Amino acid sequence: MSERLIALTRNPWARGLFVLAVLAAAIIAIWLRGPEWGAVVDAFDAVTWRWVIVGVLLNLISTLARALSWRLTINQALPEPHPRYGQVFSAFGVGLLGNAVLPARAGELARVAVLRRHVPHGKGTSATLLGTVFAHRLFDLFPVAILVVWVLLTAKIPHWAVTSLVIFGLVGIALLAVGLLSARTGEGRIHDGMGSLRGLVLMARQGLAVLRRPVPALGAIFFQCIGWLAQLFAVWAVMEAFNLDLPLPAAGLVLVLMNVAVIFPLWPGNVGLLQAAVALPLVQYGVPYATGFAYALVLQAVEMSVGLGVGLVFLAREGLSLASLKTMEEEQESEEEEILAEEAEQPSRERKVTRAAG
Repeated sequence: MSERLIALTRNPWARGLFVLAVLAAAIIAIWLRGPEWGAVVDAFDAVTWRWVIVGVLLNLISTLARALSWRLTINQALPEPHPRYGQVFSAFGVGLLGNAVLPARAGELARVAVLRRHVPHGKGTSATLLGTVFAHRLFDLFPVAILVVWVLLTAKIPHWAVTSLVIFGLVGIALLAVGLLSARTGEGRIHDGMGSLRGLVLMARQGLAVLRRPVPALGAIFFQCIGWLAQLFAVWAVMEAFNLDLPLPAAGLVLVLMNVAVIFPLWPGNVGLLQAAVALPLVQYGVPYATGFAYALVLQAVEMSVGLGVGLVFLAREGLSLASLKTMEEEQESEEEEILAEEAEQPSRERKVTRAAG
């Protein structure tokens, strides 16, 4: 039974039908339980589109800063020659595209698969790069902690949102502790006498090496903070586009809650869920729910425009397509499964060698 279930989850047709079913259910729920759609359409009449362009540019600055932070993380985990910033930014952009169009935040695997083509350092490099992705995500916790504390002290927050923020913070602290405990200096290398699984784990820990190197870690955190600050002002710029006339703490509240809403991608972009998470707290600022919903639609479009635009450009530059991106992701998963299978077979091989020697 379990084998059939695993085979079903790996079947592309089954996964596609499941995603379509979930998406259809979400669309029906949004349509039936959503805002007054006429009022949502009317809200677009007052939009000042030049502020939307400002929001897009600020999100591009955020992406540039975050890619630089990831490059600093990578440089501590891999031996020279290190990938150029252009190659890192290309992979990062493709990852944003993958997160937008592929389920379960598969863009994280996609950016590793793309960058892996430019860093041929041997077996286990993919595991190291995955470790750098995890470390890079951990660096988000520092600007997020600052943002959450600032929002709690200055913004009008509904009670349900306070609970969400507390849980979000506790999970973040736990992840940071795991990362710090797992980090290694990155000097260990895989050798012939080392088991494949053990070597894979070592390479993944090398990806976290930056966590124990203060200067590069501070540099990576700094650029992550720049990225979050640019994103904060992008949220505020879209507020100006709708003439909401809200204070900056309200933009901070929106930024936090929209990130909480997309932690678990139930369907592409969590469209509808994200809009509700943004529109509901804005009601306390006197913003009609329909207007807040329209604002959240444009805000998500601004967020996704950079990922889609930059991702498609660099996808073409890499000579790839969305189909090949999915294939690369599956090949990477297959490589990890082969390593685990090899590790499982190793004890039996060792017993055969011992018997032959005896």
